[in-house]
Amino acid sequence: MMRLQKFLALSGVASRRNSEKLIADGHVAVNGKVITEMGVQVDESADVVTVDGKVCKIQEEKHYLAYNKPMGEVTTVTDPEGRPTVMDKFRDYPVRLYPVGRLDYDSEGLLLLTNDGDLLNALTHPRHEVEKHYEVRVRGNLENIPKLAEPMEIDGYSIRPATVVTIDRDEISAKLRLTIHEGRNRQIRKMCEKCGLEVRRLKRVAMGTMPLDPHLKSGAWRELTNDEIAYLQDIAADVQENL
Repeated sequence: MMRLQKFLALSGVASRRNSEKLIADGHVAVNGKVITEMGVQVDESADVVTVDGKVCKIQEEKHYLAYNKPMGEVTTVTDPEGRPTVMDKFRDYPVRLYPVGRLDYDSEGLLLLTNDGDLLNALTHPRHEVEKHYEVRVRGNLENIPKLAEPMEIDGYSIRPATVVTIDRDEISAKLRLTIHEGRNRQIRKMCEKCGLEVRRLKRVAMGTMPLDPHLKSGAWRELTNDEIAYLQDIAADVQENL
């Protein structure tokens, strides 16, 4: 037995939050009876749940992982150059996973993986990508650091201004907290290059308000908590509503 809104979410109808709205608005029926109250329990093997008359069934179990990607792995399923890939770590995982976005070969840090195609598409939609937060060590013309926050064109695309905070700085290098929106291929490295800065280390430390777990060692992964999954599903729902 499970709550009706959880059943709807697992059926791919909507996030739990939006499923509750569907219930409250009278779109959901159980065994032919319209349900408008929260807290109703359903048996997935015996009850027939419909949304606007369409029968819903639980889809393949969804998996959501956080991986602390080390340097020296590409974020692809295979690599023509024979380099290690992120997916090498998950060859024996029970379902096929896909990375949410990318981290290039020389970058490290938080990478999400899932088999939830709707969530993946929403979180990586080019118009609505989630903010990504990085710690970046740079060298070069440090006086140009403020230019990283100005409008810029990368590979023919206009990117939204980044947010830049200097964490520490000496005569030859600086450590920055850099927040971007689009996540285009090698975007931060290309931004820095345009400003006369060389990236010495690049680490993703958060996606949206979800930080990299400080206890998650490089090369290790863990399952997301229910709260983390709900947070991502809510973001995805907002994206889909605004498309």
